[in-house]
Amino acid sequence: MTTMTRLGLAAILMLASVAAGAQVESVNLWNAGIGGYATYRVPGIVVTKRGTILAYCGARKDLSKGDWSPADVLLRRSTDGGRTWEPSRMIAGNGKDLTDNVVAIVDRQTGAVHILYQKNYLHVFEIDSKDDGKTFTPERDITAVFDGFKSDYEWNVVTPGTGHGIQLKNGRLIASIWMANGQEHPDGTRGHGPAAMATIYSDDHGRTWHRGAIIARDSPQIKSPNETVATQLPNGKVMVNIRSGGAEHLRAVSVSDDGISGWSPIRFDSQLFDPTCDAGLLTAPGLAGGTPVVYFSNPDSRDVPGASERKWRVRENLTVKVSEDNGQSWSHERVIDPGVAAYSDIASQRSTLLVIYESGPQLGSQTKPDHLTVARVSKAWLMQGPPPPVWTMKP
Repeated sequence: MTTMTRLGLAAILMLASVAAGAQVESVNLWNAGIGGYATYRVPGIVVTKRGTILAYCGARKDLSKGDWSPADVLLRRSTDGGRTWEPSRMIAGNGKDLTDNVVAIVDRQTGAVHILYQKNYLHVFEIDSKDDGKTFTPERDITAVFDGFKSDYEWNVVTPGTGHGIQLKNGRLIASIWMANGQEHPDGTRGHGPAAMATIYSDDHGRTWHRGAIIARDSPQIKSPNETVATQLPNGKVMVNIRSGGAEHLRAVSVSDDGISGWSPIRFDSQLFDPTCDAGLLTAPGLAGGTPVVYFSNPDSRDVPGASERKWRVRENLTVKVSEDNGQSWSHERVIDPGVAAYSDIASQRSTLLVIYESGPQLGSQTKPDHLTVARVSKAWLMQGPPPPVWTMKP
């Protein structure tokens, strides 16, 4: 048994007993400084057609260059609903390049899992698995799809994500993506803004990919829209939920009939506070497998003491919200972790919601997490939570 596995099993026993009364059980899947990496970031989670849970992340070798640090893509599997996990293993990367920003898409028609990721923010690759993440195909360069955006947006930074992609009811695969035309720095890195975001799609089960329309770009209306998550709503429309850097500190939303064109004008959701951070989004069955609802997760730190002094960018208080009206409003919310918490993603398995998220401040930094944690959350408990308030900027 590896050191990481022993720590994971111990964490299950300890945290499950502590959180049982709150209907949340948690386990740390990756811990900073253990396993040959300085930190683990940008997690995602999906459940395959056969019910296997796949959790994945970017594992960063050092902390010197932040988002530009050398990184590999790691994966862990669970076949018992997230109670125990197989050891971590690398599925992409070479220990030298930046290989990160992983997006997995489950094809429920074929059973395959498609995984997209970027290298050095200049190329995007795909690997596929037909056996629930046990093995993967050799990587395939799909950057040409992203080059297709250059006639509209001359990017020098490009990446999928974040979180997971989706499959529509008609079989179409969709991944959200973002691009930037950032300032080049002497150390070879490039700024992540100004930015624009869009989707790419496949109508042949991942064999070929195509670009969609640009949904939003840096403008007076929205500042540098970038990391975006997507879901097909219960009414069949596709909604994207967008991170931006504006003073509103609200998530931005747009809706399309097909997920690739005809996007509605951007609106800011007054119930979804955003400390300028990634979020999770999922449409899944509600209680007892009934009417689907929409779940949303992010660090809702609006009321954290001292948040205003830190320009409302505090990443704490990971919260899950529920919408019962196709994302028009949010009727329930619950705090999953009141401590430091940042990027997150969501998956669903029967009566349980699975939330993977960055937790704990390594070296006092909210962008260098101590752990990647998976919480198993009772859907019934979520549906008993109060409605989230409307965000009003405080002085």
